[in-house]
Amino acid sequence: AASRAAADARGRSERPQSAAASRIIGISLQEAQQILNVSNLNPEEIQKNYDHLFKVNDKSVGGSFYLQSKVVRAKERLDEELRIQAKDEKEKGWKAET
Repeated sequence: AASRAAADARGRSERPQSAAASRIIGISLQEAQQILNVSNLNPEEIQKNYDHLFKVNDKSVGGSFYLQSKVVRAKERLDEELRIQAKDEKEKGWKAET
């Protein structure tokens, strides 16, 4: 119940599409940013940090499959947020033209 309440509270603070992405992927935008150690949504920085964290958490080098999975989910969540932002910007551009 506490987990659901926290998820609902997160959803109210995010845009509807962003909140939906958090629920689907199972990780909030803030948590994804913390996992990949990024403060803004810079695709190059996200990819660089993802590559590093994925590599050092590889099980074949003594890493943790669980942590590697969290890194993958964080990257998916940030990629989805970038997609949402690009879509919003595109829609704003269309509205400005009309």
